[in-house]
Amino acid sequence: MDRVRDAVVSLFRVVVGLLFACHGAATLFGVLGGPHGGKVPAVGAWPDWWAGVIELGAGGLVAVGLATRAAALLCSGTMAYAYFSVHLPKGLFPLTNGGEPAALFSWSFLVLALVGSGAWSLDTLLSRLRRPAGLQEPAPRT
Repeated sequence: MDRVRDAVVSLFRVVVGLLFACHGAATLFGVLGGPHGGKVPAVGAWPDWWAGVIELGAGGLVAVGLATRAAALLCSGTMAYAYFSVHLPKGLFPLTNGGEPAALFSWSFLVLALVGSGAWSLDTLLSRLRRPAGLQEPAPRT
């Protein structure tokens, strides 16, 4: 399993980031099925417009693997806020309060913030480009 770990983490990051960015695009621009509330929030409207900006921007950063840990932590916190402020007042459990996507996104992004971006990311590419010549790659984990 260790041999495929980096590939799986990278693919997981891309899928979660793209889904989140698509959700933000739907919220902000009414595309891809439109926002859940039915209408696009006004620019600067709290919290819907700001959540859409975070979803699109930070979700895009996570998808490409740039500043992944910070962007994923921001996404995780945004979804935790959404769960506790929007869904929890409707009921205790995600199955009854409609908070399953918020809970899944929050925990998925927290995992990415802790694990990192994986081998196939702009973070990894940039770190290799910054590495001084002559330094070798670290030995693979066994």
